[in-house]
Amino acid sequence: MGRIVQVEVGRFDYAVQGHFKFFRPGPDGRVRRPTVLLRLTDDDGRQGWGQAVPVPSWSDETPETVLTTLAGYLAEAILGADPEDIEGLHERMNRAIRPAFSVGQPLCKAAVDLACHDLAGKRLGCPASRLLAARGGGPGEPLVSLTLSWTVASADAAMVEEQLAEGRSRGYRNFNIKVGPPQTPEYDVELARRVRAFAPGGFLWADANTGYSEEAALSMAPRLADAGVDVLESPLPPTQLRGYQALRRLRALPILMDEGILAPQVAAEFAALGMMDGVAMKPARNAGLEPSRRIVQLLLDQGLLVLGSGLTDPDLSLAAAAHLFAWAGIRRPCALNGPQFLAGSLAEKALKPERDVLLVPRSPGLGVNPGPLAEAALTGRRA
Repeated sequence: MGRIVQVEVGRFDYAVQGHFKFFRPGPDGRVRRPTVLLRLTDDDGRQGWGQAVPVPSWSDETPETVLTTLAGYLAEAILGADPEDIEGLHERMNRAIRPAFSVGQPLCKAAVDLACHDLAGKRLGCPASRLLAARGGGPGEPLVSLTLSWTVASADAAMVEEQLAEGRSRGYRNFNIKVGPPQTPEYDVELARRVRAFAPGGFLWADANTGYSEEAALSMAPRLADAGVDVLESPLPPTQLRGYQALRRLRALPILMDEGILAPQVAAEFAALGMMDGVAMKPARNAGLEPSRRIVQLLLDQGLLVLGSGLTDPDLSLAAAAHLFAWAGIRRPCALNGPQFLAGSLAEKALKPERDVLLVPRSPGLGVNPGPLAEAALTGRRA
């Protein structure tokens, strides 16, 4: 039985293409999507890769905190562990970085979880979706492909038209929109109407990224429903429990949570409190595949919605999301917009959709083989 004998970390930033309001230019004027890479090696010489995708505008973790936590705390905690013992790995990490209200530093811990699934899958000769299925639950045979949704995210109406046209030219039939400040309520309603008219038969998903106040959310939910929106994600900060309860009682739209769903225990509490109709799942935010599997199973058992989403995931993080959603049997369009907004790849063969269909990797582990750029990120040398 192989044990983890080496832990390596490094940073790799992707160039951002197109306009996405959550990514801002750096001091040099260029827009990048930061990530942190992790490579685990076992005593048989096999290697597994993971990736954390922190963005401060979406979470309370930064690339710098992920790097120092992996190098200074989690590396020591997981050395000598069996990568196939995923639950044991999470116990080790949670002893090193203790949970508070929720799991501590989940985006950071996701890198370890993904690397262990990658390494375990390579050892066992099976893809990560099969590892999830082997632990039980799920609706049945993992899917072989996913349908993707195109993201429309701009406070500029002209830019919206460009994004819609590009989405159609690339074969997308379903759309998700970003609503909430700095956009006005009137702009949000008109945006929903415009996108619904553009794709009358598509699935239309609005995400407020916790930007509305309770008063605004209660007002906007029926207006967005009238404009053709199918679901409303993250209208409020997750700490506003009574606001979510009021929104769900309103029954204007199915209410999805995202921010705040960081662990199975939290998902169970929020479901019991009647705060949501479902979750927009993001394994990158939920400490990786194993905690996400448990959250999905809880939702399925309670008849709640499970939608697939992401954090503009590249390469390894994108592959992990695809494996989770395939295992979960998600047939609604998944808001995985990494291929839309990110330029370049560190993989030998990038994971890309054909039109709006993404094939789930079938190779062992995550199914993504990092190339020289990834190696250089770990060593600090130029590829």
